Amino acid sequence: MPSTSTGTRRRRAVPRLSAALAAVLALSACAGGTEIQTGGEEDRFISGDGSATVFETGERDAAPEVTGTTFDGDALSLSDYEGEILVLNVWASWCGPCRAEQPVLDEVHAEYGDLGVDFLGVNIKDNETAAIAYTNSKGVLYPSLYDQPGEIPQAFRDTVPPRAIPSTLVIDPDGNIAARVIGPTTYGQLTGLLDPLVVEFDFGDPEDRPRVSEEEGYGEGAEDPEDAEADAEADDPDSDDADADGDDG
Repeated sequence: MPSTSTGTRRRRAVPRLSAALAAVLALSACAGGTEIQTGGEEDRFISGDGSATVFETGERDAAPEVTGTTFDGDALSLSDYEGEILVLNVWASWCGPCRAEQPVLDEVHAEYGDLGVDFLGVNIKDNETAAIAYTNSKGVLYPSLYDQPGEIPQAFRDTVPPRAIPSTLVIDPDGNIAARVIGPTTYGQLTGLLDPLVVEFDFGDPEDRPRVSEEEGYGEGAEDPEDAEADAEADDPDSDDADADGDDG
C-alpha cells in the first residue's frame, strides 16, 4: 500500500485517488498551497498541507508521456529524463508557498546533482513574463515548462495527479511515479523521499553528498516566508489585473 506523511515523515495508509479527478483547472487565492480541482466556477483551490504519498516498488504508476516548451523555447519531454530520478515541481510566480519552498528546491537540486537526480518545473496559470522574471531573480538553475492552461497536471489525472500549487512528483529512472507531495515541501521531507530511490537505483550514498547549508554565506538574501505571502497577496490571481495577466499565453 502507498504511505503518506507530512514533513515529520509520519505514515498512514491512504486509498488510491479516483481517476475522475481533473479536467478544467480553476484558480483562486494561494495560501499554504492551493488545490487543483475539477468542475466549474464554483470549485475553489483548497490549501495543500504538504503531505507526501510514497509508492513502493511494484506499486508505481507510469508517468504519462508529457512534452512541453521551456521559457527558452526548447522542447522537453519527461522521457528525456529516463534513467534519472526526476523531481517535477508545479509552481506559479504569484504563489507565496511556491516562493517559500524555492530555496528548498534549489538546495536539494545542488546537493543531489551527482546522485542521479534532476529537476524540472511546470509553471501553470501564470503570466510568462512574470514567471521568467521570477526564475531570473531567484537564480533557478533548472528549466521549467510553461503551461499556462494547466494541461500537464491534467495529463496525470489517471495516475497520480499533482493536486495543488505547489505540488511535487518524484519520478523514478524507469519513468514511474515514486512519490507525491501536495503543497509546499521541506528539505527534510524531499531528501527523505529521494534518499531511498538513490540507494534503490545504486546512484551512490546520499550521506556523502555536499551540504549547501555548510557553505559560507548560506541563507543570505533568502526571502522571509511572510514576505513571500505578502507578495503573493499583491499578485492574487483573483484580482482583475492578475486575471488579465494570467490569460496571457
